Order: sequence, then structure tokens, then C-alpha cells
Amino acid sequence: MVDLNYYSDWYKTAPHWHKSVGLLLAGLTLFRFVWRMVSPRPKRLGGDLERVAASIAHLSIYLMLFSLFISGYLISTADNRAIDVFNWFTVPSLGELFDDQEDIAGSIHFYLAWALIIFIGVHVLAALKHHFFDKDATLKRMLGLQ
Repeated sequence: MVDLNYYSDWYKTAPHWHKSVGLLLAGLTLFRFVWRMVSPRPKRLGGDLERVAASIAHLSIYLMLFSLFISGYLISTADNRAIDVFNWFTVPSLGELFDDQEDIAGSIHFYLAWALIIFIGVHVLAALKHHFFDKDATLKRMLGLQ
């Protein structure tokens, strides 16, 4: 998205898809978060330190995701235009809520996206560590296989 310019083939298509997928993921993430709060969770495996680290990691991932969604929304609606989601429905704009909203939200969105990618990579490595080194059922439970 950052490298698109007026002459790129994807100049009009990519932002539409990016915003649409982002808003659908925001809805799914909100649903998943609510589901997690109202559903009983299985007992976490591992020691006390791992359980605390897992809780902090999960909360951090949710905070980063919601911050990413909000910053993306603020970028897209700073010019007071609504967001059309795959021509299915439209999410209205709140307009420019603060000065330089598009630029500030854009910087936040960019760095949060990279932080989230790195954080999820570490999360994947932790799940693989549980599976291959600790030989516990964490990964199988995450994938719904147990």
C-alpha cells in the first residue's frame, strides 16, 4: 500500500480491497474477542511465567489489532468520505477529528502493522516451541485438534 502511486496498476483497486478486508477483519476480531470473554477457556499449559506471558501476549495482540483497525479507519475517513466495503455496505465517516489526522493515523497504522507482524511471528515461534520442544498439546489445542 505504501509504494502505490498514481501510475500503479493497483492504485484504485488495492486501497478498496485493503479497506474492505480490514473492516471485515475488524468485525471478526470484535466477534472473536466477545466470544473469548463469554466462553469458558481451557486451562493454560506451562508454568506460571508462561501463563502470564501468554496472557500479556494475547491482550497485546488484541490491543494492537484494534488500534490498527481504528488508525486505518481514521486514515480513510479523514476526508469525510465513507468506506465502501466490497460494494456490500458503507461505513460512515466521522470526518477529521483532529489536525493532521490522516498523517498521524497513517504513521501509527504503518508502525503498528509491522509491530503486529513481528509480534505474531514470535507468537508462532512460541506455539512451535510448545509443540516440538515441550511436546505439549498447546498447538493442537490452538488448531482445534484436541
